[in-house]
Amino acid sequence: MFISDPYRRHTMPAHFGPLDRKQQEAPFSAWYNDTTMIAVNYVTDAEEPVITVYFCCNKDVDWLAGHGYNMIGVNAAVVFKGQEETLEGTYSLAVWENLADPIIRGRELQGIPKIFADIPDHTEQDGKFSTSASHFGHKIIDIAIENLFPLNEELIAQFAESQVGKDHPMTCRYIEAMGDPSTGLNQIITFPSESIHREFLVGEGSVEWQRLTWEQNPTQFHIVNALAGLPILSYLPSLVTKGSMNVEPEGRPMRVLK
Repeated sequence: MFISDPYRRHTMPAHFGPLDRKQQEAPFSAWYNDTTMIAVNYVTDAEEPVITVYFCCNKDVDWLAGHGYNMIGVNAAVVFKGQEETLEGTYSLAVWENLADPIIRGRELQGIPKIFADIPDHTEQDGKFSTSASHFGHKIIDIAIENLFPLNEELIAQFAESQVGKDHPMTCRYIEAMGDPSTGLNQIITFPSESIHREFLVGEGSVEWQRLTWEQNPTQFHIVNALAGLPILSYLPSLVTKGSMNVEPEGRPMRVLK
């Protein structure tokens, strides 16, 4: 029978032992050293007023020994009101990634709602950034930003000031219990990160969701169609940033909200 080490992290197949110390402890680093992010913001209906669709091209990831991957996520602006705390931030509705390793780690150890898609690197042509995602050969979404201009230091400082107190990414960590779903984990968590921007551009963004059938995408069509069903009432200023990111900032661990 497998016996876990209570002081070490385990992932399946756990009978090969806990994660190597390079994978989870010093000198473990959660820095993504070369990231390009595209973030398109739009206003939808009253229940979820602001939606952010973001793409990250992640290169030179420390915990992947320098390898990288791409991701596309969808956030909704929310306020968490618990029994002990109230936080303003974003709620992660879904995160597509094109590499199994961060999907497994993010779902199994952290509870982030990660799923797979084919996500190519973004393109930059005539001042326009664009990218897309697909699965089983069927398009999920197209993302683009154009008419970009750089922010000066004063405007960047103003943007940073506007985000103070709102940097609380949240999601629902749900893990169904074997044979009895009513006893599974169902927690609201926050998973902070920190970013360093070398470039900061603002422009006009757009997204185009596809509506899919079960035959086209049997495991995700309901997710895609639900997101496509949120009306785009108006677009807000959208962003392109280049820099680095730390997904486990010191002093701000992932935790269950109360």
